[in-house]
Amino acid sequence: MSQEQPQENDSSVPLDGSDQFAVRQAKLDQLREAGQDPYLSNWEQIHTSGEALKLLPEEEEEGPEVSVAGRIVAFRLMGKASFLKIIDRDGKIQSYVRKDEIGEEEYARFKKLDLGDFIGIRGPLFRTKTGEITIRAKEYGLVSKALRPLPEKWHGLTDNDQIYRQRYLDLIVNEESRKRFQDRSRVI
Repeated sequence: MSQEQPQENDSSVPLDGSDQFAVRQAKLDQLREAGQDPYLSNWEQIHTSGEALKLLPEEEEEGPEVSVAGRIVAFRLMGKASFLKIIDRDGKIQSYVRKDEIGEEEYARFKKLDLGDFIGIRGPLFRTKTGEITIRAKEYGLVSKALRPLPEKWHGLTDNDQIYRQRYLDLIVNEESRKRFQDRSRVI
């Protein structure tokens, strides 16, 4: 009689069976082979997203140079230019990255970034046609490579057990939970 051993959940493999983890691990290995540090420790974050957003008055179109760092939560590639949103402890800010501004090699590396990666962005603020305050990236740096994918944007975290087991995910993707956590920390 054979005994079936219950299979333990291997945390190195995503539960949904996708190969995103393997792809991200391969990107990490490529960065190391190219001599690039995937865990940059010397990025100078001068502003938070909230501070940067306050630096551009409503009546102005251009603003001062800022340096922020955060996690990529949205990414739109459009040929020679890209928009991305990064999130930090103060909220979200959009960045505009152009191939002409950062160079062809850097832009090719930039396009290999994934959702969830931590990056630093330095450049002047400007207001887009839709009125959103945005950083025009003159320089960026990969601060930390994320190996695990974030939950889907639209469905998010719906399983209460997962929310409690993986609290860090809830704090990353759920602005309400993050705000509640920050408010409770201030009170205590």
